Amino acid sequence: MKAPLIAVISVGIAAAAPAVAISADGPLGALSQLRHDAKRQMNTGSGSVGNPTAPIGPVTIQNQTTETKRHMRLVRRFLTLRNRANRLIARRDGRKPHLARTAVQARWSERGLRRAIRILRERIRKLHRALGGAVLTPAVRAMLERIAACESHGNPRAIGGGGAFRGKYQFTYGTWAAVGGKGDPAAAPESEQDRRAALLLKRGGSSPWPVCG
Repeated sequence: MKAPLIAVISVGIAAAAPAVAISADGPLGALSQLRHDAKRQMNTGSGSVGNPTAPIGPVTIQNQTTETKRHMRLVRRFLTLRNRANRLIARRDGRKPHLARTAVQARWSERGLRRAIRILRERIRKLHRALGGAVLTPAVRAMLERIAACESHGNPRAIGGGGAFRGKYQFTYGTWAAVGGKGDPAAAPESEQDRRAALLLKRGGSSPWPVCG
């Protein structure tokens, strides 16, 4: 009876072997295949996993580059106009211009930069009109200093003649208005009084100051 029992057990083991082989090609085999595919995709850069060193996308990068270039052109234009205005102001006031190489406005939006550029252009036009060809050269400034020392001892708030003569150069209201001044000459900044006195000197020489000219 032992021999038939051994034979039955042997047959059972032999029948079970294909089942083990089949299960190896089941879930475990599928998992192994997935791992193999993932490695292959990482190496080739294909599939949804992708290659981390591959370019992000040429279209997006090109759009950002174009916007950046346009923004930087506006920043350079703003700086050019601001330095032009600074030169005119320095020329008006007879001092050395302060020129900027960088601008905090670089962080502004394009809309803000375009608005600032329009304002600067208008300011430059006004500066050109205000100068009117009168420049505070060292010679002009030296002459004005002599006139001011005689008229008011160089005091931009001086008032004389019972209130008729006002400021550093003792302007009358009429003379002040004739060279573009507004309001009270004695209340104007000293730099503005210097500039308008230079205009008056250019137009009429020292005759507006018959005593001190």
